[in-house]
Amino acid sequence: MILSDDELTRYARHIVLKEFGGSGQARLKAATVAVVGAGGIGSPAIQYLGAAGVGRLILIDNDRVEPSNLQRQTIFTTADTGVAKVDAAAAAVQRINPHVAIETHRVRIDATNVASLLAGADVVLDGCDNFATRFCVADAAHAAKIPLVSAAVGQFEGQLATYRGWEADKPCYRCFVGEDPERAETSCAEDGVLGPVTGVIGSLAALEVLRAIAPFGDDPAGKLLLIDLLALRFRSIRLPKDPGCRACGTPTLR
Repeated sequence: MILSDDELTRYARHIVLKEFGGSGQARLKAATVAVVGAGGIGSPAIQYLGAAGVGRLILIDNDRVEPSNLQRQTIFTTADTGVAKVDAAAAAVQRINPHVAIETHRVRIDATNVASLLAGADVVLDGCDNFATRFCVADAAHAAKIPLVSAAVGQFEGQLATYRGWEADKPCYRCFVGEDPERAETSCAEDGVLGPVTGVIGSLAALEVLRAIAPFGDDPAGKLLLIDLLALRFRSIRLPKDPGCRACGTPTLR
């Protein structure tokens, strides 16, 4: 991938990093990232991925912008109220960086469309708000051997992990969550969430997408980052591979 003069100037702060450099930026330009959910996590992630120079973004979300989104989903403005989130987000990215190609899908992911929606992606970022969609996305990414960056947020907390469960020593999403999570699903409308919490988690998710495309630093796969912003505490725990996992475990142990 050849970078134009404008791109060389735009991405100069990336290119000067010895751990990233021009080769890393060229990888970003050549990459396709699918973002599932343009809400609290997707909003900052999409902004940073677009600004960073990811060549192609696939944005997937079936919601419209509501006034209650505006306290945390900073990619949107008051004027976007009622507009499909993927359309408003695409317009925002084009204002940030005209070098990014954007594909939008205003649909809800399910078993019938997930494979086609994620086709061609080099990395999937899942920031959706329900387990049914998360399982669907995780299974499809695993089947296609696409690295999955999965992020979740609530109130003052968040979690983040990268999954490559097809590798012998790495867990998949189901190794972590199991088949049927033993907790009731709640929403931001019910529990609330402090706006900048979504910004922290979404920005970290974007960081891990960039790391998955153009590796730098330590490999995060196989670890779960837990963030408690009431206590301003970050901790990382190891996620073991489940030998009996139906998605990635040893066949004789399933």
